Amino acid sequence: MPQKTKNTPMMEQYLAIKDQYQDAFLFYRLGDFYEMFYEDAVNASQLLELTLTSRNRNADDPIPMCGIPHHAAQGYIDTLIEKGYKVAICEQVEDPKTTKGMVKREVVQLITPGTVMTSKGLDAKDNNYLTAIVEENGSFGLAYVDLSTGELKTAVLSDEDGVINEASALQTKEIVLGSTLSETLQQTLKSRLNIIFSEQNQAEENAEFSFLTSELTHPLEVEVTGKLLTYLTVTQKRGLAHIQKAVEYQPDHFLKMDHYSKFNLELTQSIRTGLKKGTLLWLLDETKTAMGGRLLKQWLDRPLIQEKQIQSRQEMVQSLLNAYFERVDLQATLTKVYDLERLAGRVAFGNVNGRDLIQLKTSLEQVPLVRELIVGINQGEWNDLLLDLNPAEDVVELINQAINEEAPLAITEGNIIKDNYNEKLDEYRNAMRNGKQWLAELEAKERQETGIKTLKVGFNRVFGYYIEVTKSNLANLAEGKYERKQTLANAERFITPELKEMETLILEAEEKSVDLEYQLFLEVREQVKANIERLQKLAKTISAVDVLQAFATVSERYQYVRPTLKSNSKELHIVEGRHPVVEKVLGHQEYIPNSVHMSKEDIILLITGPNMSGKSTYMRQLALTVVMAQIGCFVPAESAELPIFDQIFTRIGASDDLIAGQSTFMVEMMEANQALRHATPNSLILFDELGRGTATYDGMALAQAIIEYIHREVKAKTLFSTHYHELTVLDENLSGLKNIHVGAVEKNGEVVFLHKMMEGPADKSYGIHVAKIAGLPSVLLERAATILSALESEEQPLKQVEYKDEIKEDTEQLSLFKEVSTDELGVIDTLKKINLLEMTPMDALNKLHELQKRI
Repeated sequence: MPQKTKNTPMMEQYLAIKDQYQDAFLFYRLGDFYEMFYEDAVNASQLLELTLTSRNRNADDPIPMCGIPHHAAQGYIDTLIEKGYKVAICEQVEDPKTTKGMVKREVVQLITPGTVMTSKGLDAKDNNYLTAIVEENGSFGLAYVDLSTGELKTAVLSDEDGVINEASALQTKEIVLGSTLSETLQQTLKSRLNIIFSEQNQAEENAEFSFLTSELTHPLEVEVTGKLLTYLTVTQKRGLAHIQKAVEYQPDHFLKMDHYSKFNLELTQSIRTGLKKGTLLWLLDETKTAMGGRLLKQWLDRPLIQEKQIQSRQEMVQSLLNAYFERVDLQATLTKVYDLERLAGRVAFGNVNGRDLIQLKTSLEQVPLVRELIVGINQGEWNDLLLDLNPAEDVVELINQAINEEAPLAITEGNIIKDNYNEKLDEYRNAMRNGKQWLAELEAKERQETGIKTLKVGFNRVFGYYIEVTKSNLANLAEGKYERKQTLANAERFITPELKEMETLILEAEEKSVDLEYQLFLEVREQVKANIERLQKLAKTISAVDVLQAFATVSERYQYVRPTLKSNSKELHIVEGRHPVVEKVLGHQEYIPNSVHMSKEDIILLITGPNMSGKSTYMRQLALTVVMAQIGCFVPAESAELPIFDQIFTRIGASDDLIAGQSTFMVEMMEANQALRHATPNSLILFDELGRGTATYDGMALAQAIIEYIHREVKAKTLFSTHYHELTVLDENLSGLKNIHVGAVEKNGEVVFLHKMMEGPADKSYGIHVAKIAGLPSVLLERAATILSALESEEQPLKQVEYKDEIKEDTEQLSLFKEVSTDELGVIDTLKKINLLEMTPMDALNKLHELQKRI
């Protein structure tokens, strides 16, 4: 008969530990398995496709249960982390052999999306950032860390938009919130960022944290960094030796782009697919190392605004372009460099194995070759980088002497330390090797003495070493020659005093050898750990070399030119510029280049022309050219002279944010507002078809007002494309506005878009021609042409429309109602009072449904 489950001491222990980790899957160690119970088991069985069983299955309330082998746990952990969950690893912290009663267990690590350390759970060329945010008196402290590399940075931000921009730009995997953060900002972050959020309200104070925050100047930076470090200590439960000193940064010390602009320009993520392919990062990423790939992404996120820094990068790229053979050799050498940053992090974290140290040695062995190649082309531009290109020869020598080239993955099973590294270990190994030779000689001697050719000397873990004689040969043994040890069905096993002595020697040597090897490995790891700071500095230098050679490779392949940049210049001249990504896809021969010319006096280029003609591409190619120039890369053009921009703002393409209850037009106005409020005369603004999300006159009025405001107040270099041809007359009153248009040729009613920018406004719209290209029915297109002709000649009303065999009707343009009922008047009155800009899309649909039912 089923009985109610009474919790055993083990389950009481499990429940007590689980109570401390409610938001994580608890991997509870039982022997060779990690077990999960209750909701954890039910959920994990679905997420990980595990068999769900139960404890006390005959009870009224059996406990759901599932488990995984401990040696295969990493794959399951990675899967849960990738799905946005936390995993608490609970281990036995006492030896069951020496413990009476319940073995003590503790959580030894809490793994979260922001604290992943293993390479399987990380994308090689992506950082894995954990971010903390605190708020105080309207200011925000933000700190972020990549636990796998040790990078730690912090900033003070002045508004919520800045917080959202930074968190979005970092593509952070987890955010740690303090109790001071407003509920409004928390909800905004959670609605915009589909990631995991954690809490850490208190910050510890200790010597390590004080050292890591010693160079910070703002109290808010110290506070948020302290909370971030406290969260790491609480979750990882170990020292943070590889975390680098916190570096404060100011977003306005780099070219600023909000998350809308980065999204619109597809710097690192395709709008259509969400992937890297088809982005500027995809084009530029010719890096040969994982850490170089990560640095390239960081440079793209934060282009430079200091002229000297940009020129320094350009000089190094130029020197690599001039030295083809050295560059090829450099690339070949870099391919042999493993991920130094993350290897150093794993050494400090304590989860490195022998093979990792061999990878570290192999990487360090390439440094002298990299240095030699750079010295060969250096004309002074590489001097600063060469100072930090330290080969760390002592670390190479240590690993070379200590670690076997074919070291196993496990560090507790021996065969990891080389011969002749430790005298005591060599003694043990000699005892094992000589002992086994002695056993072979003993077997041969005993066979000869007894005449039993099948006699053998063997070993098993239970009985140790023995001499085995089959029962059919027992008569050939002299009485009392051996001491009986074990009886089998068809043989007897014996021992001798000298075999017993040798058994003790060999087994002791094997056991002590493995223990000693483990201790020696830990000592080697600690010696390498003492060099973490050197290794991290070296990794940064190698990364920079890698990114610069990638720039040189791309610049040569696609025939890019070195741009001229001047901090105080207002001149912008790009001759025959190209969109780098579109050109890569289409090919150099098919892409039609375009020039951009803006004098000191030019503030706005007003671009007219049909859709599909290339206006958006023209605008994006300017922005991407600016980004490429300000990260130090060469640019796709015949020549380029650019000012150094402090910010880029874009409004390109239609998008909405239904989760936040914002329509396409609302998003459009918000993006425009960001530019109008924050742009300076040194900024670049790109507005594509602004105002088209509302009624014609509304949109045109807004577009004109925005153009006038930019011209009068903001004075930022602006490209403004529009389908409102009426705006082209603004050049008569706005001296800083210049009209340009996309050329088109019309022959026999067919239109060919030239995809070429020309001076002056477009002479007409080609919307019907675009509709024709899209394949709309010809009868519809003919009707549209008739209506257009009537509208242009201002003929009213339009009458008698006939589609094929349909009945003729007289309709009056703009006459929607001939006789209006009382109910219909009520609907009209309701419509007048609705404020659409304050409604979510769902509210608008519900209201429309209600009005439709009323009429």
